[in-house]
Amino acid sequence: MVETFFLEGVISEERRDWKAKLARTFLFGVSKIFQVIIKLRRWLYNVRILRDKTLGVQVIAIGNLTVGGTGKTPVVEKFARELRDAGRNVAILSRGYRSKPAPLHRQFLNKILFREDQTPPRVVSDGKSLLLDSEMAGDEPYMLASNLKDCVVLVDKDRVKSGRYAIEKFGCDTLLLDDGFQYWHLRGRRHDVVLIDRQQPFGNEHLLPRGTLREPPSHLARAQTIFITKSDGKTAELRARIKKLNSTAAIIECVHQPMYFEDVFTGERKGLDLMTGKKVASLSGIAQPESFEQSLVKLGGELVYAKRFADHHRFTQQEILNAINRSKKRQAEMIVTTQKDAVRFPKIDRRDVPFYFMRVEIKIVDGADGFQDCVRKICFR
Repeated sequence: MVETFFLEGVISEERRDWKAKLARTFLFGVSKIFQVIIKLRRWLYNVRILRDKTLGVQVIAIGNLTVGGTGKTPVVEKFARELRDAGRNVAILSRGYRSKPAPLHRQFLNKILFREDQTPPRVVSDGKSLLLDSEMAGDEPYMLASNLKDCVVLVDKDRVKSGRYAIEKFGCDTLLLDDGFQYWHLRGRRHDVVLIDRQQPFGNEHLLPRGTLREPPSHLARAQTIFITKSDGKTAELRARIKKLNSTAAIIECVHQPMYFEDVFTGERKGLDLMTGKKVASLSGIAQPESFEQSLVKLGGELVYAKRFADHHRFTQQEILNAINRSKKRQAEMIVTTQKDAVRFPKIDRRDVPFYFMRVEIKIVDGADGFQDCVRKICFR
């Protein structure tokens, strides 16, 4: 954990000591090597030395230029709902970040024998039932499957294999690649959607590991649709830069709108007025917890305690108990977390402080016509 905080301080340039400066110099050199690898890989696909695959169905790749924190999962959910309501049979394909991997001996044998892994993808949802827990599925696929009861959700690093499985086993005609902008191996009739966080659109402008960019900003030119998330309406400068990088893509602005609060352990739902005038504690393990914490204050809560963990952190029982004890010391009347975090909570018996997660959905605040046009093009292409 100490190393993680040190690295965050180095990247954000909050640390100015000689160790941090030396680390930044080293990371900058590594990021230049990473940039060469990214551009070389893209060139190999463009000249067809590396071959992409097509499965004969619509493919929508939704992803980021930066690592984490753009609010991607609710956007994936919104696309899945709209396409399903328009008559498409949708499968969401995820690589299942931090889901339980295949046995090591099987992975090892496949590598040394240069053979394709024949293990079928994990079926989180068959479009009717939720079949896996969050540990086996990964938190984001599990959350999507929980919220989308009639969409197929599959987990596999090989999205070509899982896409073929979705078509053959479930008759899917539309594949949504969750975090798929950098997944170039599956092309076909493809529509690329990129999310840009209004608060930190391109991170610190450096590629990994010196910064948070997965690709140079110029690669935004591949996108057909661009979402500005967490919009505050003051986006003229950001829009102008996006237009320079991609003059043809539709630009859509959205916010993450709170819908209700749900008890993590009982499932009881409460309205948004639950926060009004209450002392509240927050617990989160997401990429950018500030937005979540600010939303609780905007809903009328007084934030008396906030505990943050690394993104995708799997909570232990002791960590939950510690959060309860510290919240009580600060006289918090409830603890609030995110839905993404709630799926990683262990079972606990204590109920002396209520535990809620905040359910959010995407609300388009600018470019609604562009979004509907995007859905129509996908459906009737």
